[in-house]
Amino acid sequence: MATTGARDRPPRASTESPPAGAERAGPSAMSAVAALVRKDLRLELRTRESVPAMFLFSLSTFVLFRFGLDRETLEGDLASGVLWVTLLFAAVLGMNRLFVAEREEGGFDAFLLAPVDRTSLFVAKAAVLFGFLVAVEVAAIPAFAVLLLGPSPLQALPGLLAILLLADVGIAVVGTLVGALAIQTRARDLIVPLISLPLILPVVIAAGNATAPLFAQAGAEPLPTRWLGVLGLYDLVFGLLALAVFDFLLED
Repeated sequence: MATTGARDRPPRASTESPPAGAERAGPSAMSAVAALVRKDLRLELRTRESVPAMFLFSLSTFVLFRFGLDRETLEGDLASGVLWVTLLFAAVLGMNRLFVAEREEGGFDAFLLAPVDRTSLFVAKAAVLFGFLVAVEVAAIPAFAVLLLGPSPLQALPGLLAILLLADVGIAVVGTLVGALAIQTRARDLIVPLISLPLILPVVIAAGNATAPLFAQAGAEPLPTRWLGVLGLYDLVFGLLALAVFDFLLED
């Protein structure tokens, strides 16, 4: 009877902790970045708040420069300056809206509770802002060529694409960092341009000097690699700096 009772007794639950490999791991950093990027792109496709506003601002600025300068065509330094000043201020519009959804809908709190690296949010937002800049430039550069540019941009297109790529990376990195800082304040619309414009000024100077030879009246001149190096160094330094301090910006 004793053996029968022992046999009928339910097994005792094990109190031993499962091995480390059996624990359920959280999502990887890449999957978190991909999910955040998809969320922001879907939100932009549904609301159309950032990219259309950035493009319309760029187009309006080109029209103002055309009549304000009283010149039908521009070339060289002047054409380069008009292009990059316009793209810079259009980028500020995108920075202002970059973290609005997270602040208004509690996305920051949800992200802080998720078992993912906080820098995933920075990488995702920088990628989204980079995508917004590229989308705006796809439409704004042809409009600039039609409204203001004297020399044909076709010969300078490969060099211009390289400059735009490096400059957009720097603007996206700094814009994401400043946007995360400004969203914590009430004066977001004031803080973003006050902080971002001085920080992005080296990008505008380097990109403007690199672009000016491409818009020469006599035809596109060789691409100045020195300014490309400046843009690349800027992207590297501010990228590492942003990754180092972004965690602290998410704290209350």
